[in-house]
Amino acid sequence: MFLDYFALGLLCFAALAVFYGIIVIHDIPYEIAVERNHPHQDAIHAAGWVSLLTLHVLWPFIWIWAMLYREDRGWGFRAKESDNMAQLQARLALLEQQLAAQSVNSQKDLPHSD
Repeated sequence: MFLDYFALGLLCFAALAVFYGIIVIHDIPYEIAVERNHPHQDAIHAAGWVSLLTLHVLWPFIWIWAMLYREDRGWGFRAKESDNMAQLQARLALLEQQLAAQSVNSQKDLPHSD
């Protein structure tokens, strides 16, 4: 009789552990999205819950979606466009300073007619 109750308790514990494990696993993409400050955090979280209804068939795609974005470089593997734009603006400002310095120097060299 004791073994019957022990087996039932073990079965209930295993079922709860599997249920809790599935809930924890489905939330991994959302945790990644929060850590990376993903702009679609809420959509990823909702898609994770929908994935539970599809027996986690969608889960790999949600994980990829969460991993594609990083705050420092944006989407994918290349640098953000704003970083490139900042570099171009800095280079333009430097060239403008050099041009202004050259024009001042060339005006000093010209003879003045009074």
